[in-house]
Amino acid sequence: MEEKRYVTLGRTASAEMIERKSRFIGHAAHVESVEEANAFIDKIKAEYSDATHNVYAYEINGGAAARASDDGEPSGTAGIPVLDVIRKSGFTDAVIVVTRYFGGILLGAGGLVRAYSAAAKLAVDAAGIVELGKVCDMTLTCQYQDLGRLQNELPKFGATIGEIDYGADVTIIFTVAESGADELCARVSEMTGGKVLPELLETRYGTV
Repeated sequence: MEEKRYVTLGRTASAEMIERKSRFIGHAAHVESVEEANAFIDKIKAEYSDATHNVYAYEINGGAAARASDDGEPSGTAGIPVLDVIRKSGFTDAVIVVTRYFGGILLGAGGLVRAYSAAAKLAVDAAGIVELGKVCDMTLTCQYQDLGRLQNELPKFGATIGEIDYGADVTIIFTVAESGADELCARVSEMTGGKVLPELLETRYGTV
């Protein structure tokens, strides 16, 4: 079965540029809901409350929810160009806010489109684009005598070991791609004579 993947921004980042004395600051972030997108927009607006404009656009769940705002710029010259950057770059679950401090020189409609697009792209480049797939956060509890073998075996299935709790027995928390989870569980059970079987904590999107 082919694993479902999607592309989004790797981190929250900002970048700025000057265009004919106007200062443009692009801010980009990964978000997973309209509420998260609006919270990010409100945060930037508050931080840059003295700016001339705080233009924004977001797209959630492959376009199931999308919005763009010119925030006082001429219609179609700001918000839509920023949204186009998201759509043409092929990622989703993202919000971009472009802050502008007017420098006293009018850019014209074409100049505004180019400037807002460029600032948005700079922010995207700074944030980076990542491909995410379904991963499983899992836990297992084993005896100390099995710890070394399991620590060596889990990475062979692409698993990343997180926390290890040393108590009466040892508890290991790890993450593995959903597509390889069943095979890993079978191998752990085989290695320990059926004494140890990993348990699922959460399934989510993550880097694989």
